[in-house]
Amino acid sequence: MADLRTHAEEIHEQFSDHLDLTVDDVEEKLDALVTEYSVPVDEARRSVVNSYLDEAGMDRDELAPGGAEQALVGDIEQDEQWVDLRVKVADLWDPGHESIAQVGLLGDESGTIKFVAFDTSDLPELEEGASYALGNVVTDEYQGSYSVKLNRTTTIEELDEDVEVGDDSSEVEGALVDIQSGSGLIKRCPEEGCTRVLQNGRCNEHGQVDGEFDLRIKAVLDDGETVQEVIFNEEATTELTGISLEDAKSMAQDALDTTVVGEEMADGIVGHYYRVRGPTFGRYVLVDEFEELSGPADAEDVLIKARSM
Repeated sequence: MADLRTHAEEIHEQFSDHLDLTVDDVEEKLDALVTEYSVPVDEARRSVVNSYLDEAGMDRDELAPGGAEQALVGDIEQDEQWVDLRVKVADLWDPGHESIAQVGLLGDESGTIKFVAFDTSDLPELEEGASYALGNVVTDEYQGSYSVKLNRTTTIEELDEDVEVGDDSSEVEGALVDIQSGSGLIKRCPEEGCTRVLQNGRCNEHGQVDGEFDLRIKAVLDDGETVQEVIFNEEATTELTGISLEDAKSMAQDALDTTVVGEEMADGIVGHYYRVRGPTFGRYVLVDEFEELSGPADAEDVLIKARSM
């Protein structure tokens, strides 16, 4: 399979300085996962890369990026992509974990994006308000939102010019007509730097893990003409529904079923009219602020129409 051969060549290039292996060796591992066990190619690649990382005693940050591309932060919509950025540090806040050296917002003309620099990366600190050319940063996805991670291979060059930061916030309103799958009480991968939602207890990056509980709502707003998908994080979900993370865990434990949480949330909010505001990432608006509205006179007609689609 030519596609597997290409993946094998790229993986071989990443590990050729660390392990004694051939392109054929790598392709054989990939082929076994894809052909014999019906593992998707992307997941097979991650599995093989992880096995070689363990064998070489390496961290993922030590992998050669294989050529990063210049990007605008507003155009980032792919996980685990190596990019170069020209950005301004729009905001910094206190890291929530001792393993994190810095966390904050980077911005350019297209908007802003969260960044994280881990303590093990041993990088010079960025200064709020300063502009930088950052090479070899890695994209990451969380709740439909993309962020970037600074790693050991990241290069940092302070710029003389001031990078202009654009506003990427959106404001939309409409009847909340649907709560999508993956809403309510969910579990995320507990591995450092990974926040992926588990599917049947499995992370696409780290395999079978004991997840950490979280709350979110993936909803659809309909104003009668257009629909907009929005995501409420844990804090916004609790404010919207009155159900805290601890409440949700208790509900699920009592019912021996996590789906009851999403069903309970839906009963209290579907059909209500909201205005939400937040940054746009891909097809989602990530809710930073919201308010419940009385709705237009035909709010019920909107709901009936949406449910009949």
